[in-house]
Amino acid sequence: MTRTFLLVGLTGGIATGKSTVSETFRHLGCVVIDADVLAREVVEPGQPAYEAIVAEFGPGILQPDGALDRKKLGAIVFAEPEKRKRLEAITHPRIRERFAARLQELTAQDFTGIVIFDAPVIIESGNYKTMDRLVVVVTEAATQRSRALERDGDREEIERRIASQMPLAEKARLADYVIDNSGGREATTAEVRRVYAALLADLAARASG
Repeated sequence: MTRTFLLVGLTGGIATGKSTVSETFRHLGCVVIDADVLAREVVEPGQPAYEAIVAEFGPGILQPDGALDRKKLGAIVFAEPEKRKRLEAITHPRIRERFAARLQELTAQDFTGIVIFDAPVIIESGNYKTMDRLVVVVTEAATQRSRALERDGDREEIERRIASQMPLAEKARLADYVIDNSGGREATTAEVRRVYAALLADLAARASG
């Protein structure tokens, strides 16, 4: 069945400013589905993924209130790729289920605009191939590291996370549109508006085709 909307994958790397870009798309009228929000929902206490993660990684990754300590779990899986794969094997199927349900809702509502799927590992998971378009947010390496350091303050952890991700240049080569977020907010907003106009044109062309 042909979608009534344009489904656009949005990705980047740590501290490239993807959240800023995503929020700008939202302000322009796009529906934004955030993979991180879906990921938090599927690991809430009582959810099947929560039980599986505790069984896999042990109670040491829990906070005193019983919720997952996402920072502690993140440090474990980013340091060991095999453990990261095991975590993704638990969470990704549940995330995909929630994502599919959200798309069904939009289809039932006859939504005819642009849907942004904000997902950090959409390329690594292969899910980008199911998108109508792919947008990649990039920034200069020095800017990326300084932003990450300002936000997280742990240089070693930042370097591990950057090393664990596909290089931005490789992601950009797969993109339909690239947004350079190396400058200030005004420049970024202008970049997002440029890509938004192009996506609207893509949607109009498909509708009339």
